[in-house]
Amino acid sequence: MFGNGGLLKMLRPILYSSWHSSCSSRVRIALALKKIDYDYHAINLRDTESEKDFAANNPAKKVPILKINDLTLTESMAIIEYLDEVFPEPPLLPKDPAQKAHARAIAFHITSNIQPLQNLAIGKMLDEKIPGYGLEWCQFHIKKGFDALEKLLGLYSGTFCVGNQITIADIVLPSIVYNAMEKYSVDMTPYPKIAEINKKLAEIPEFQTAEPARQPDAPKDQKNWGENLGFK
Repeated sequence: MFGNGGLLKMLRPILYSSWHSSCSSRVRIALALKKIDYDYHAINLRDTESEKDFAANNPAKKVPILKINDLTLTESMAIIEYLDEVFPEPPLLPKDPAQKAHARAIAFHITSNIQPLQNLAIGKMLDEKIPGYGLEWCQFHIKKGFDALEKLLGLYSGTFCVGNQITIADIVLPSIVYNAMEKYSVDMTPYPKIAEINKKLAEIPEFQTAEPARQPDAPKDQKNWGENLGFK
């Protein structure tokens, strides 16, 4: 039996993941919260061609991929909502319709409005065209997104992003803050509410297990992102 409620009999799930992938981090948190044990299949995003079955599982050649219940699931948000429906405890979406809408709105603001524009591949491509512009681009779009996010949290947050329950909004927050601080050196001083909630989440064991540094494929030295990820 797997899952906190023992609802399904299934083979041990397999998560195709990369230590520094924001999308993978979200699913790692969700799996930890749902108490689902899984096998970690590390993917080198610099060399996806070496993974013989990777493209077969996801033609987009992106992580995460979750193999579970004879299904192959892609896209982090779709995976998280699947897990929430099949393993309902603890719930990742509030029962109250308004709070559910707020949680989804914050989650999609991060995953759709911020994350794609600060993507490392975009930054590197721009940097090749105009040296130094890639970092400027990523910082600009993170700050723009965080300006709105700080106001949203001011409207809806309690202990966590929406009220006092961990929701899908909290699951997507740590990775974008990690990127802002560790990849792009964004000053978090203007964003006290974001920083406060992120700090609370960092104290929760299930969030700690999903941290990039704790993944089996994480490099020993993560201080120099230029060496580890190739961003200048």
